Amino acid sequence: MYVRPAAAAAAAFLGFTLTLLGGTAASAATGPSVPSSPSGSGSGPGSGAGPGAGAPTGTAGAPGLLGPVVYAHRGASAYAPENTLAAIDLAMRLGFDWVENDVQRTKDGELVVVHDDTLARTTDVEQAFPDRKPWRVKDFTAAEIATLDAGSWFGEEFTGERVPTLRQYLDRVDRNRQRLLLETKKPELYPGIEKQTLQVLDEAGWLDADHVQRRLVVQSFSADSVRIVHDLRPDLVTAFLGTPTVAELPKYARFTDRINPWHTTISADWVAAVHDLRGAHGKAMEVDTWIVDDAATARKVQGMGVDGIITNAPDVVHQAVLGAFAF
Repeated sequence: MYVRPAAAAAAAFLGFTLTLLGGTAASAATGPSVPSSPSGSGSGPGSGAGPGAGAPTGTAGAPGLLGPVVYAHRGASAYAPENTLAAIDLAMRLGFDWVENDVQRTKDGELVVVHDDTLARTTDVEQAFPDRKPWRVKDFTAAEIATLDAGSWFGEEFTGERVPTLRQYLDRVDRNRQRLLLETKKPELYPGIEKQTLQVLDEAGWLDADHVQRRLVVQSFSADSVRIVHDLRPDLVTAFLGTPTVAELPKYARFTDRINPWHTTISADWVAAVHDLRGAHGKAMEVDTWIVDDAATARKVQGMGVDGIITNAPDVVHQAVLGAFAF
């Protein structure tokens, strides 16, 4: 789902709301206390808002005591351009620890954070490189992609935002003391991307005990990709994106810890069936559903017993599932 707000009014209201609340909105999961807002990209609604609070407990993405974990999908992407540093900075200022991203690979082998396998929707690549249609990520070098404007399509205030490399993204998430739900995107296009992603994670300090146990989950729509990650790093928490039948679930439990389905494809009975299984680490399997951006649907899937909700509008979902406890 692609969400583009009527930007100016929504951003102004969001910033005003955060000011009134003192920036205390937090994710449903208890998360690491966040330092003062970094200078970051210098743009985006709510830039004056304070940090969220709390101390990390339990394993990566463990459900909060008061409700499902709320994951900011591609950052706070209802209010800032998706998968940019501005979007994850805004998620932090809104008080959300968990951000989700998408990883692909450039022509010269650099891992970058972008959702589509073409650059056309979320950058100015058509203007910058008019003769390079269909503008696939894998057909451009990292240096070429670094010149693209990945913000103005969303709003003028984000002009100049860039497509971050995975290393740049990891460094910002770490500086923000956030946590990451990382997706290997279309791995069939990028042979070996799992091993390369783990290498970059390692080089960035993301494969130590703290990150592995509390701050990192790797997911994919490709069961083969999830299995490869599990085989290479059995200690990592992994998730499969999809809705296997109840009969198929046991085979997924051998190499993953979670099943993350589209919210329209599940029921309370299906969620219970997932919970009844022990995953790759011997714990009850979990369900993080996507993409939920409205209060009614958030409460509906909460009632089904999901462990997490992945959303473009984390503030809306947080308020819906926690109600009076939200702030």
